[in-house]
Amino acid sequence: MTRQRNWAQPAVWLFVGLLLQTGCGYSLAGRGSFLPAYIKRIGVPTFTNLTSIPDVDRRVTEKVRSELIGRAGGKYTVVTETTGVDAILSGDITALTIAPSAFNEQQQAIRYAAMLVARVEFKDVRANKVLWSNPSMAYREEFDVNTTSAAVDPTTFFGQDLNALERMSTEFARSVVSAILEAF
Repeated sequence: MTRQRNWAQPAVWLFVGLLLQTGCGYSLAGRGSFLPAYIKRIGVPTFTNLTSIPDVDRRVTEKVRSELIGRAGGKYTVVTETTGVDAILSGDITALTIAPSAFNEQQQAIRYAAMLVARVEFKDVRANKVLWSNPSMAYREEFDVNTTSAAVDPTTFFGQDLNALERMSTEFARSVVSAILEAF
């Protein structure tokens, strides 16, 4: 019995190989920007603190500035002023709440859920146009506690655990900057 060569199989493999080389159309997040090319200098004034938690405005603003500088890779100059800039990123921290989310056998809270809510806006100064805004951007994070002295009062909780506020500010800043630079 003679063996016939099947030419269809190599053709299929060649076709599959060509398809794989063309790519799938996806790209890495954070690579591009939808911002106008003339935006080079971005003002990020200190966010307004409408909560009872002291210093949350400074911490969040510093993290947003740092994240914007880090993600932009030198493409933008980030300043604290709102004059002489091409765009302004501003925000109002409207709420910072905390609630127990897990309890031990004695019904004591051992885990808390904290939620930070802010009104954030990114405005093109030259065109006098809002490029991105979120009137109630929320970020939620859970924290384990080791003591029974943690309370539902956010001032008490964040007064005892400054690292929790630091982590929350960092992740909130990442969300804000990603939304602006990646146009989500």
